[in-house]
Amino acid sequence: MYTVIEDSGSQIKVSEGDIIRVDLRELADDATEIQFDNVLLVGGEGDAKIGTPTVSGATVTADILTEVKDEKITVIKFKRRKGYRRKRGHRQRFLRVKITKIAA
Repeated sequence: MYTVIEDSGSQIKVSEGDIIRVDLRELADDATEIQFDNVLLVGGEGDAKIGTPTVSGATVTADILTEVKDEKITVIKFKRRKGYRRKRGHRQRFLRVKITKIAA
């Protein structure tokens, strides 16, 4: 069984046991799992259920593994002949989660 979920404007195809990265969000300090309610499609055995826009009653539960950082991105601003140069770096933070249950 697989599903397509929406998280922070991006669609992710997941199935049970997958480890994915999702955007960092405000959670309680003792939170160990997270639920995704925006399920766009549920497929696998038989016909696929396609939501309009979401499948009603479908949820995906995931365990929170750790918080990780992405690779460093360097942002450079430059204007020629003006002596204007700016260089900044950024590392986006994510949550690594493992999909444990798909309820359709």
